[in-house]
Amino acid sequence: QVQLVESGGALVQAGDSLRLSCAASGRTFSTYAMGWFRQAPGKEREFVAAISWRGGTKKYADSVKGRFTMSRDNAKNTGTLQLDSLQPEDTAVYYCAAEQTPVPTLSSWYLGRVDYWGQGTQVTVSS
Repeated sequence: QVQLVESGGALVQAGDSLRLSCAASGRTFSTYAMGWFRQAPGKEREFVAAISWRGGTKKYADSVKGRFTMSRDNAKNTGTLQLDSLQPEDTAVYYCAAEQTPVPTLSSWYLGRVDYWGQGTQVTVSS
């Protein structure tokens, strides 16, 4: 069993940066793919990014490519999402997630079909 806890959400201005963290419990986390989703008010939850167990494979949604960077530290059981050049349309609750495979199954991630979810952290970007 894996539990995920996000932190780092805040209220920022357009153009600012934030770093979100995901702390995981469970010895098997280091062998799982992990990633991030977000859900804006009144919208469906959407895929943001995913990373393989060793970090060699990364995938980003087109809307964040070039602005967001995902990484992980398996020794610390943590994952990080660096958010740069934030825009008001990035306002959402950001969720950490994990899949019980070493490499993310992108077709599943695009549909939100993963195995574990965190509780979310709020990111608000003002214009």
